[in-house]
Amino acid sequence: MLPDQSLHPFIISRRSPYAFAPDQNVSEQDVRALFEAARWTMSSYNAQPWRYIVANKQRQPEVWQQIYDVLLEGNKPWAANAPVLALGVITHYFDYNHKPNKAALHDLGAATASLTFEATHRGLVVHQMIGIDPEKANETFDLEYPMEAYTGIAIGYKGSPDVIPEEFANRDNKVRERKPMEQLILAGGF
Repeated sequence: MLPDQSLHPFIISRRSPYAFAPDQNVSEQDVRALFEAARWTMSSYNAQPWRYIVANKQRQPEVWQQIYDVLLEGNKPWAANAPVLALGVITHYFDYNHKPNKAALHDLGAATASLTFEATHRGLVVHQMIGIDPEKANETFDLEYPMEAYTGIAIGYKGSPDVIPEEFANRDNKVRERKPMEQLILAGGF
């Protein structure tokens, strides 16, 4: 499926695959650049309510394993090949006035989208997951409210479908689909 309008190639080519190249590491420079892209993302009141726990399997194997261990079982078969795993963490309150930040989840999503587009630019792929055990993550990494682990992120190079179970390989091979624009714009228009 192609978009109805001309878009930046990174938007068109971005995918969230399950198959990661298990033997292709991601350089420290590239990982730093992805999280620098996240750091420069807009946020409500410039609060930057996101935090990340990041580990490269080769450079921080213990932390990588801790992140892997908080993934839900449905994500483990394919995420095992990702050379970099991360957790997206939010802070529920603004630093400047200690009031609830209702935009924290939105802002984490925006930061991770920026990270994803930088990854696409560098030839990397990113797969975001809501499938984590937040309580286990909070306990493992000593996160206390108002901080909360919210998402998992797998980062690496696209791999061959034969490195993952068939059910995930089939998902990777599906045609990319999007809802029609008419279903997404509820009122008004262009």
